[in-house]
Amino acid sequence: MKRTLIGVSLLCIGAATILSACSSKKSTGTGVSSKTGWNYNDPKLGGFDVPNFTGQKLGPGLVLVEGGRFTMGMTEEDLTGERNNIPRTVSVSSFYMDETEVSNVDYREYTYWMNRTYASDYPEVVAKSMPDETVWRQALSYNEPLVQYYFRTAAYNNYPVVGVNWSQANDYCKWRSDRVNEYILIKNGQLKKNPNQVNEDEFSTETYVNGQYDGAAGTHKKKDLDPGGSGKRNSTYADGYLLPNYRLPTEAEWEYAALGLIGNNPEPATRRRRGEEVITERNTYPWGAKNTTRYGLRNEYQGEFLGNFKRGEGDNMGIAGALNDNADIPAPVYSYQPNAFGLYNMAGNVSEWTLDTYRPTSHQDVNDFRPFRGNIYTAYKRVAEDNSLEDKDSLGHLPVRTLTPDDLANNNRVENRNADVRGFEDGDSTSNYVYNFGNSTLVNDDAKVIKGASWNDRAYYMSPGTRRFMQANQASATVGFRCVMDRLGSPDGNEERGGNYFGKESKHTK
Repeated sequence: MKRTLIGVSLLCIGAATILSACSSKKSTGTGVSSKTGWNYNDPKLGGFDVPNFTGQKLGPGLVLVEGGRFTMGMTEEDLTGERNNIPRTVSVSSFYMDETEVSNVDYREYTYWMNRTYASDYPEVVAKSMPDETVWRQALSYNEPLVQYYFRTAAYNNYPVVGVNWSQANDYCKWRSDRVNEYILIKNGQLKKNPNQVNEDEFSTETYVNGQYDGAAGTHKKKDLDPGGSGKRNSTYADGYLLPNYRLPTEAEWEYAALGLIGNNPEPATRRRRGEEVITERNTYPWGAKNTTRYGLRNEYQGEFLGNFKRGEGDNMGIAGALNDNADIPAPVYSYQPNAFGLYNMAGNVSEWTLDTYRPTSHQDVNDFRPFRGNIYTAYKRVAEDNSLEDKDSLGHLPVRTLTPDDLANNNRVENRNADVRGFEDGDSTSNYVYNFGNSTLVNDDAKVIKGASWNDRAYYMSPGTRRFMQANQASATVGFRCVMDRLGSPDGNEERGGNYFGKESKHTK
């Protein structure tokens, strides 16, 4: 009986080996389909390409903000009486965020690139990218040196860029996404450096992955495993090299990141323990639970200001020999103490743009998971009448169109029957948000949320729950921005474990 069982077992093992074709001698791939038994990455079996993916790489300038549940809104005293951020419990997914605001030298890199790429044929595109340096002007202040020097001079290289409106900040995010992905491809040998990109020859991630940008192929261009393919191909998102786009943070993401409540968890998760699902105290400001604007420990730093703000009327910096925050205007982006996520200046220095469209009651009746107001649904690929992908435009970008009611006709979700849902359930049919803008209200669909205090604000606005707004085409000497990137995959950054502590590791990630 024993010999029979052994024989059957060996027979089963042999059959399984033949079915799965997973012998190290026979398999040319990194895995086998659990549904068909076919080898991945095997040209003799169709050439379906599955990379050995080890997890999303960290983009330049970013730190991980592990998501979770928090009480969003104004949990401190509402001094202005606006009641425009009613507390509610929401969850945000994990994401990556710039550890600092975008600086002048960062933004000058962008405008330099725009000038080099488009100045000859499209000078208006270059002009559109430039910050408004006149935002420093005030009738009864002598700020002309800041108008002339703040953005352009090396002395202010590492100070936050200001004078950038919401639309310009979004354009910068898109440009940065393309430059980061292009350099990833260059480092991996899939593209050669191309310092002479002009007009439609500019690299963009979308044109590259859709076969409309070839550039100069590197020595390690991706091998095309398709038996009917061309032998070499461009990389795609499925290959695991390219990063998601940089973008502005949503209001919920910005507020969550600013609070830094991971620092209030008594036992955060590690490889040896699960972690406590508890927050011991609320934070008034990003730097911790203490309701103070000064460093409190008894050492040489005791009494130092923790942010750059206006202490009182006419007091932007303290007195000579005792400058309280050591900054009369914005301070360098790495000034002061970072919060528990490692983010600098989430209170003070400059206020920051978010992605959201402003409404006083923005989040009272909307989703409590990844809340956001501002969606305009678009087609990521614009298809021509012959069902082919439309060619890139003269600036090297794929054209994008807003979805039509016909596109959305088969969608059962009511709000999705209109592609522009910035005003969904905001009561604007009986309010003045749209119909009387400029007379009885300054709120419309182009009003965008700004968060955080600036160098010229009182400490009240350093509480992350406060919110204000500006028009998307406006700029200010007190408003800058930072970028975020979506975290794809496991929210804690551990691809092997994922969300299941006792789950089976996928063969596809080995």
